Amino acid sequence: RGYLDNITAIGPRTVGSPQNEVLAVNYLLEQIRAIERESTDAHKLSVDVQRPTGSFSIDFLGGFTSYYANITNVVVKLEPRNGAEHAVLSNCHFDSVPNTPGASDDAVSCAVMLEILSTLSKSSEPLQHAVIFLFNGAEENILQASHGFITQHEWAKSIRAFINLEAAGVGGKELVFQTGPENPWLVQAYVVAAKHPFASVVAQEIFQSGIIPADTDFRIYRDFGNIPGIDLAFIENGYIYHTKYDTSDRILTDSIQRAGDNILAVLKYLATSDKLAKSFEYRHGNVVFFDVLGLFVLAYPARVGTIMNYITAAIAFLYLSKKVFQPKTRAVHNLKKFLTAFGLTLLSWVCALVTVLIVAVFVSIIGRALSWYTHFYVSVFLYGTAAAAKLILVHTLAKKFFYKNVNEQYLGDIFFDASLMIWSIALAVITQMGLCSAFICTLWVAFPLLAKLMIHKEFSQKGATMKFVMMYMLGMFVPYLYMMYLSWTVFEMFTPIMGRSGSEILPDVVLAGFIVVITMILSSYFINFIYLVKSTKTTLITLTTVFVVTLILVCSGIFFPYSSDATNPKPKRVFLQHTSRRFRDLDGNVVKSDSGIWINGFDYNGISHITPHVPEINDTIRTPCEEQAPFCGLPWILPVHFMFRLVWLFYLHLFIHLDIHILVSAGPSHMSLYVRPHEGSALSTWSLGDGMPVASLGGDYFVFYSHGLQATPWHFWVELTAPEKHSDGIVSLAIAAHYFFGEDQKSPQLHALLERFPAWTFSSGWSCTYDLFVF
Repeated sequence: RGYLDNITAIGPRTVGSPQNEVLAVNYLLEQIRAIERESTDAHKLSVDVQRPTGSFSIDFLGGFTSYYANITNVVVKLEPRNGAEHAVLSNCHFDSVPNTPGASDDAVSCAVMLEILSTLSKSSEPLQHAVIFLFNGAEENILQASHGFITQHEWAKSIRAFINLEAAGVGGKELVFQTGPENPWLVQAYVVAAKHPFASVVAQEIFQSGIIPADTDFRIYRDFGNIPGIDLAFIENGYIYHTKYDTSDRILTDSIQRAGDNILAVLKYLATSDKLAKSFEYRHGNVVFFDVLGLFVLAYPARVGTIMNYITAAIAFLYLSKKVFQPKTRAVHNLKKFLTAFGLTLLSWVCALVTVLIVAVFVSIIGRALSWYTHFYVSVFLYGTAAAAKLILVHTLAKKFFYKNVNEQYLGDIFFDASLMIWSIALAVITQMGLCSAFICTLWVAFPLLAKLMIHKEFSQKGATMKFVMMYMLGMFVPYLYMMYLSWTVFEMFTPIMGRSGSEILPDVVLAGFIVVITMILSSYFINFIYLVKSTKTTLITLTTVFVVTLILVCSGIFFPYSSDATNPKPKRVFLQHTSRRFRDLDGNVVKSDSGIWINGFDYNGISHITPHVPEINDTIRTPCEEQAPFCGLPWILPVHFMFRLVWLFYLHLFIHLDIHILVSAGPSHMSLYVRPHEGSALSTWSLGDGMPVASLGGDYFVFYSHGLQATPWHFWVELTAPEKHSDGIVSLAIAAHYFFGEDQKSPQLHALLERFPAWTFSSGWSCTYDLFVF
């Protein structure tokens, strides 16, 4: 706790700022030296401050190239007194995004690492392998410092595995959401050692699918170091992640203790493991892993999972075929009835999905998106009830008009079988796709089938209805309990992300889709009860009433999306850049110059909720795209233009004068370079990354540049092929400079505008310039 309070007390730690490059580094070094003084003779402790320069290309956020100069890493190696050939790496980052104290992301992890370093160094037991603690000084600059370490530091060659400590929320339990690649022994190490396990291969497959617009140093160690590892992140309360509210007092001591217990145990286990020295020998296949209510972790090789999945599916198909095709005289009749029930179940799912998505689109169109952002129950009352009501309605109508005089017990039986068939097909397909998450389908096939086989005889006896229901519920208990637990984890991660996923994605459609899928899963084996009960009228009326009342309340605007509640804020994120732009022609003459405040709301609602508070900001001042300039002539800090539908430039008609030569040789710590070859020209090679230019979405080339203290001028070259006639030049090159800290960060005009923003916003503002040149 003391380490955490002291790191966050430094304030925002943006790369290049004295807070990050001097104060944070000095604090870490002081603590490490104090730890060294108290260490036992069993260990040797070495410290190094690395300031790497380099570049690389990455396909994250549409693809771009990154260049860094003189950024900072503080590296500590704890090893046996006689040295060690192999090492395990523990990584945190002490830098933060601008305007935030960065307690959870990632000061708390660095505090935990200091405590672990202290504990290990005081131990009289010698380690078998070295433990390298990397206090990484430029992760928020899209993984630059980890690249500098793993590709350039001499200690990097000895690393055989790593643990990366990250955050996507503030406190709570730390989730293992990535492992490997392959190396099942690493997951086993976590399973054996972690005292409070929380891990999911489902989270891994969701994260690696690219749905979540985020990445971690895990990627760098995997792709550039070819090292396997474990990626952990705090996921609770993502609403205040990367905001001014990410303060140390919001992280509970229990949360820090829990993370420390887990990571210390896993690091100790790896540092004394024989497998670490030969980690590449154990690189065989993926692993299925998931925790059971946080009590313990089940983990087994994916190939074992594949065999189990196919056997489970085969048993289910055998059971179903036996029921359908016996006796042979009724096989055709049975098959028709079975396929009808199968089709009706799928139809009810499609109807529920379409209905709920129509509601979600309607809510978005009328300007009531994210009404559930502060009040999560609203999404359940709005979309959950609509999904459930539609499912029940379709089957109630089928029972009334299609199955008029059919035996209820027979219908219940055949709809159970239809659900089992759907799950069995899903199990076979998902397993065939190679997804480890198929284990969920195994639960939904094995347990219900087992329950059905156990109660088959019971149900044929009179007066056994209650016993049947009890046994049935018992059979469903495991898959239902696990699905509810998993659903809560998914919603806990995804709901806050909808507030920072840009204006192109309809958050209500995404969340409504999730809720429908969860409803379909949870209702799959209860559809048959619709055919077993006398009436569903009361249930339908109740669900419909709740839905209609909630929809009316949502449309009225009573559920305001954002909250400034001091104990539990749910702010709206807004980015404001006081921008000065100059566009030059082929002769270097300035043909256009302007300045204004560029405003981006970071969610689907844009700035519609802010306009009543600052009337000057409205649709009439939306700036057009400067077609001839790369990235529309706007100073993007990262190539996230595809995530935003609308941009506003609030013109002020004043100028920030900054000469381009100053920008390149001694400019601010963060700059963006944009390159657009003209028609007929092509960018063939450059001195950045691996020499192969990577175009961003839209075709322009984007280079993210940052430096620490006292960086030398940035020299680079580009090579283009050009047509013989190029009267309008062969390439447009623009450079944007971003002032994230210091006296140039906020102009008086920007400061005055920020003051007018309502309390429920988190507005991050800075000054920047955009200069366009044609060559």
